[in-house]
Amino acid sequence: MDTDGTPHGTGERQAPHTGHAPGGQVPRPAGPPAAPPAAPPRPAHAPGGGPALADWLRTPRVSDGPGVWAYGHVPRPAEEPERTPTRQLVSGALISLLAGLLLWSLLWNGYLGGFWLWPLYMFTPDSWAGTMPAVVAAYTWYTAVALMLAVGFGRLGRWPELARRLLTGGAARAEGTRLPDRPAPGSPDDPAGWPELRRAGLGDLADLLAAEAASGRMNDVDHARIRRAWDSVRADPARATAFAGAVRGKGAAACLHPSGARDLPVRAARHDLLARQVLLGTADPGTRNPYARRGTRLALDPAVLGTSLLAVGPSGAGKTALLVRPVVESLALQALAGQAAVVAVAAAGTRLGPDDGFDVVVRIGDPASVHDLDLYGGTTDPDEAAGLLAEAFTGDVPGMEVRRAATALAQLLGPFRTAYGRFPAVPELRELLDRVPARLDALRSALEAAGAQAMIRELDARDRQHGTPGDPGPALADRVALLDRPAFDGFFDTGGRSRPFSLRSLEHPLRVRIDLPERGHADASRILARLVLAQFSACAAARTDRSLFAFLALDDASHTLTPQSVRSLQRLRTANAGVLLALRTLDDVPEALRTPLLGAVGCRMAFSGVTTWDGRRFAEAWGTEWVEARDVTHRTVFADQPLTRAVHAFRKLVTGKAVTTDAVTVRQVERERWSASDLAHSVPPGHAVLSLTTVRGERAAPLLVRLEGTG
Repeated sequence: MDTDGTPHGTGERQAPHTGHAPGGQVPRPAGPPAAPPAAPPRPAHAPGGGPALADWLRTPRVSDGPGVWAYGHVPRPAEEPERTPTRQLVSGALISLLAGLLLWSLLWNGYLGGFWLWPLYMFTPDSWAGTMPAVVAAYTWYTAVALMLAVGFGRLGRWPELARRLLTGGAARAEGTRLPDRPAPGSPDDPAGWPELRRAGLGDLADLLAAEAASGRMNDVDHARIRRAWDSVRADPARATAFAGAVRGKGAAACLHPSGARDLPVRAARHDLLARQVLLGTADPGTRNPYARRGTRLALDPAVLGTSLLAVGPSGAGKTALLVRPVVESLALQALAGQAAVVAVAAAGTRLGPDDGFDVVVRIGDPASVHDLDLYGGTTDPDEAAGLLAEAFTGDVPGMEVRRAATALAQLLGPFRTAYGRFPAVPELRELLDRVPARLDALRSALEAAGAQAMIRELDARDRQHGTPGDPGPALADRVALLDRPAFDGFFDTGGRSRPFSLRSLEHPLRVRIDLPERGHADASRILARLVLAQFSACAAARTDRSLFAFLALDDASHTLTPQSVRSLQRLRTANAGVLLALRTLDDVPEALRTPLLGAVGCRMAFSGVTTWDGRRFAEAWGTEWVEARDVTHRTVFADQPLTRAVHAFRKLVTGKAVTTDAVTVRQVERERWSASDLAHSVPPGHAVLSLTTVRGERAAPLLVRLEGTG
């Protein structure tokens, strides 16, 4: 059985398990009608080399800290037990062996008398003398005495410990730590038998689902999805009838995701949907990590991602392949199970997974894109829309007050929506900001015809502010012009001619990927990334139903963060949401925001190759710890006696070193957990230093991690 905790398809060669169902709340690209629902093909064995679903479910999951891969985890003691050197064990074993042989020789040759033969004489009848039974009894007694000597001297020489040391190659299992007992198949606590359904009196449904799993028609996504549906039934018993009908009618295909998919086309990482974890890597077994975490597999789950994660590393360090894609993939699987909604933002061409693995793919600037991006985030409030746009357009402009920019935009968006029943498209908004007379006159005439005096006063206020010192209008017009390019013709439409995606849909288990035109329109891409971040923060916090974990992954967050977005990161913890921010360097963040950013996120990750300047920021964020320092002082021994001096002179002649004594001083000192120099020069390629914090406040000290997939 593989110990990765993934029962189905952990590699790129996995055959897709997909199905299609009638439409739902998730937008889908236009195309030919979908095929009817189909069960995954029955495998002869667990796909991808993983364990069978029932065995995977029965494997105990133990977690003794944030980020621990719970599948099959065996906790280690907090402190390293005292370990006798192998050389000392070998010498002790040899000495005890020689002592045992010497004692046996003395007994056998009669040097110690014949007292050890008294039990043989006492229990052997005289009539056996000279017979074969007497010979057998004698040699049986000799063997028993030899075994008693071997056991006694073996314990004295610690032979069993030496044997374990040699047979296991130096690895020693900590005493007192073991996996909990696996539930027996068919027992009342067997998770493969759906005990929660049996306790609720739905034994027939439990038998049906157990049979589906045993026959290979159920995968890990199916199990997680049906469990999620059952949790909703427990919260609202009125759904019990619909749940029972769906399970009886469709079996493992019950309660499907609106897309009809039952798995991702491919998986590039190892997942445990029962614990909602994705395997990230393994803690380095060296002394840089605490003993309790050496060799421990580490994972990410919503409990830690809910505090948001900041990852910093140069290009080529593996941020996308080793962090962003596994996290997005994990949350996409959880979305199929009805547990999460994920939005991934990256430059066009970034390998975050195939298009079939997402419900919505927005390709900004690509005429073939089926979906568009809602520039106003699905809101109908002009003030809210103006605040989001101002954050995106002017949040990174030095000296520009976002509040004044939001006011200027609201003075135009409100009147336009009142006059035309919609917000302006990008060309119309640019004309309003550029003060094009024809556009302003038409808007004023429409407002006068509608009798909207309040909105006319808003236009008058914008007229008065235009051209005054500090007027944000020109700066806004310049930023809007970056989106009013021929490449974006037809995008950001507000007239109903496109299929815009709105982040107001985060209440549904969506899988969304937004491709930004980074190559030819870098400034526009940064504006759009800031817009998505601002909309996500606002929409995630405004959800009425927060049962789904909402997550935003920014593959490149350079020049995206603003004071408002940094402040909003901490508010996401209470909204059951989180953000992943990947940066090449902290220099891509305004200097005034670097320290607040490191303080706002709960999880920090420094990849191999960071600069000492970035390392200093991480070192300050991770703080110091008390460690035990040993100072050894060597002192030369001066002998007074002639014989001793002669011995010392001979020893120096042989070894080449003077005779010395060692004085050891042990003291407690406060040192940085990771210094800037260590982060810049001591992190091997394919590794990263990671610290985690859960939404409940549990913390894991920074650990050196060998990332999964780096060999």
